[in-house]
Amino acid sequence: MSPEPLDVYWRLPSHGDPVSPRDSTLRRGDWTPTTPASIAPGPDDHVSYVEHLGDIARAAELAGFAGALIPSFPVTDDPWVIASALARQTTTFRFMVAFQPGFLHPAHAAHLSASLQRLTGGRLVYNVITGGGGPDQLWWGDPVPHDERYARTKEFLEVLRGVWDGGPFDFDGRHYSVVGGGLAEPLRGQPFPQIWFSGSSDAAIDAAGAHADIYLSWLEPLDALRAKMDRVRERAAALGRTPRFGVRLDILARPTHDEAWNEARRGFAAADPDAPRPWARAGQGDSVGAARQRRLLGDGSRPGSAEDLLVAPNLWAGFHLLRPGPTLGVVGDYAAAAERIDDLVALGVDAFILAGVPHLEEALRVGEEVLPLLRRPVRTFSSPPGSTVASTPASPASPAASTPASPAASSSVPSLVSS
Repeated sequence: MSPEPLDVYWRLPSHGDPVSPRDSTLRRGDWTPTTPASIAPGPDDHVSYVEHLGDIARAAELAGFAGALIPSFPVTDDPWVIASALARQTTTFRFMVAFQPGFLHPAHAAHLSASLQRLTGGRLVYNVITGGGGPDQLWWGDPVPHDERYARTKEFLEVLRGVWDGGPFDFDGRHYSVVGGGLAEPLRGQPFPQIWFSGSSDAAIDAAGAHADIYLSWLEPLDALRAKMDRVRERAAALGRTPRFGVRLDILARPTHDEAWNEARRGFAAADPDAPRPWARAGQGDSVGAARQRRLLGDGSRPGSAEDLLVAPNLWAGFHLLRPGPTLGVVGDYAAAAERIDDLVALGVDAFILAGVPHLEEALRVGEEVLPLLRRPVRTFSSPPGSTVASTPASPASPAASTPASPAASSSVPSLVSS
């Protein structure tokens, strides 16, 4: 019997895209000031940044990814808007929209989501996040304490599902109240989005056990990740559920070990030692996942070399120096990168969100050079059944002008990325 395929997503950099792992200050897009060294498209190029995101989406679709995570932060465009804007530029591409339940009423979220499902032919995926507290949470106008936010998330998902499944639906809870809820035809009956659920605290794992289709974690050392997954399995089993597991990680892969590490070393050397540490703001919050990442850096003092941040073979805790975000990712040649993903699959992970900078070029590189080396096949999608939307034809020069290639057949696809 053939193994179940892996679900592998890419990431859309909705806050600007570093153009090289060697220097995170040079970015495409208008989320950073224009400088003489800025790379197009930028604020002065008269090109909307969402067009660049469309290029990344089409490249990832061609390279065999199922879709992409669209992050949500105070310093991004709204992921719901991005997904709608890119729906007609892609064909099979799934939009994993990150959102915090506290900022939408669940009845409104059901209506919004069903509309997007109808627009895209069922290509919406949820990345449910509950927030890290601190200044960023207050920016959203949300002072609710940590565990109570997860209680609110559980209630939100109960109401959302109740409204989605039909009506009239009534609910009277601590956070939400609905009378006669439900979706009208033809919104009723749309496929319910798959739920990827993030969070490392006990409250998060309790909520994930009840609602997650895929429990999502940042990459951690394998023993720590195994223990976390066991806790989710235990909670889900008590509710009669069996969750799947996903991992979000960055990859810096090159044809040879030395080429990959030279990129990492240059990025390490270019990082400003006096710049605010990436967790300074996050450390003011209550995110358990962020705290776990922060512990990988020891006492926070600057290491003497890039290699000092190696925590296991090919697992490097220096990615926060190359772009904002979690610390741990994979550095190595193509075969080693695939082996580290295979290690996670052996642990029980069968879904991934991968990323690399710059996101456009690295989507093609990782899709062509790493995914075909995995021991298990990667799931590919045909055009969504029943779609009422025709995708916009791509120009001949665009990556999307070709049909998305299965990684298993990628050897027959001409390389689009130089080594």
